Amino acid sequence: MEDRVRFALEKLLNVAHEDTGQGRRVANFILSWWNAEVHGGFDLTDLADLDPEICEDMITVFTFIAREETLSYPDAYKPEIVQIIRRWRPHVEIE
Repeated sequence: MEDRVRFALEKLLNVAHEDTGQGRRVANFILSWWNAEVHGGFDLTDLADLDPEICEDMITVFTFIAREETLSYPDAYKPEIVQIIRRWRPHVEIE
């Protein structure tokens, strides 16, 4: 993962920890990458309710995912993602 992608993902993870509408929407985006079957997808209409800078970071991450030959997951960030699951998906059992 290139530095610019890592930086964008880290900014998104920080937003996803916030107890705000933007935090919930960013969490949905990240968790749809992590496991959409369990955590649900990301509603593209939510982009209208996000700051442009956040959307740009999502575009950076989405482009990274789309260009990879093999789908990869942000495993290095699993502890942070587990925290996001606990915040936004408390009903989901964590593996």
